[in-house]
Amino acid sequence: MHSTKHPIAIEDNVATFQLTSFHYGTPGLGKKVYIQASLHADEVPAMLVAHFLRQELDRLDAAGRIRGEIILVPAANPIGLSQTIHGTPFGRYDLSTGVNFNRAYKHVAADLKQSLEGKLGRDAAANVALIREHARNSLAAWAPATSGGLLKKILLSMAIDADIMLDLHCDNEAVLHMYAGAPLAEAVQPLASLMGAHAVLLARASGGEPFDEACSRLWWELAEHFGPEVAIPPAGVAITVELRGENDVRYDLAQPDAQALLQYLAINGVIDLPLTALPQALCAPTPLEAVEPLTAPHSGVLVFLKKLGEKVAAGEAVAEIVNPVTGQVSQVRPTHAGVLFASTAHRHLLRGMHVCKIAGATAFRAGDLLGS
Repeated sequence: MHSTKHPIAIEDNVATFQLTSFHYGTPGLGKKVYIQASLHADEVPAMLVAHFLRQELDRLDAAGRIRGEIILVPAANPIGLSQTIHGTPFGRYDLSTGVNFNRAYKHVAADLKQSLEGKLGRDAAANVALIREHARNSLAAWAPATSGGLLKKILLSMAIDADIMLDLHCDNEAVLHMYAGAPLAEAVQPLASLMGAHAVLLARASGGEPFDEACSRLWWELAEHFGPEVAIPPAGVAITVELRGENDVRYDLAQPDAQALLQYLAINGVIDLPLTALPQALCAPTPLEAVEPLTAPHSGVLVFLKKLGEKVAAGEAVAEIVNPVTGQVSQVRPTHAGVLFASTAHRHLLRGMHVCKIAGATAFRAGDLLGS
């Protein structure tokens, strides 16, 4: 194992930051895996999971049981970690630009559609190698204007050519759930079973250019662009794992999560570990377009009537908003059936503020599916 320090600075005489990555195995030998934690720096559970991953990877590496290349970034956002407002961590948005740290990644497919014209054929392995080379070149030419943009370039440059990319996040309050590209449904399912995911949300393009899609979406877009006479498999399996809620920072959760991630790598032949039987899946993958966000109809105290992870019928009350001044009480109801998988941690809301999200089975939304 070796570690690498990545300085983040766009000019002299201003604040600089340092990103650390840990590298295991041998590049070019077997599959490449990239894992990062807490891209939204105030989503802390992922960093604890990364701590246990690092301990196990150190042990496996010393024993010669890593069969590919693994890059681990245990704290992916040193800029966000430095941001506080009146003592409160604020790591979702870059305070210098207002841009979400998990949006606005360079989508290299546009460059590759031009640079690869006439260079691909029927040999899938050769195509994958060439696409990855051109993707790296496209990122090398990216010239971000801000420190936040430079951080994004550094992270994506390590991940763009990975066979497996795992982006570890959490929600405000939630049960464990995942996001991935629709063509990756089969590849995601073992990890969803191992981690006990209550929702696996799939989309071909969710909007906003998040990190996982910067790693994966180019594969099916290039396949569509060049047509069936060119062999381009979905060679980048990129999964965003939402590790429950922000306050679920516990050893009894983080250690099993790390073990489940390692089992997934073992299934994929990247590390040498005894394989265990897959647990029964708690859910089937559903479209991200079928997620229904619910908002507060007026200001008041939020009282949940349903628990996270529960199934909810269409029209069934999941929460009530109680205005203590007017006495008005209103129920919050979804229009589609599904699983209550994520909610706000706030218990007093203003009109229009986020209450919760329901993962349904039938797509009905379009456009920007992730929001801000």
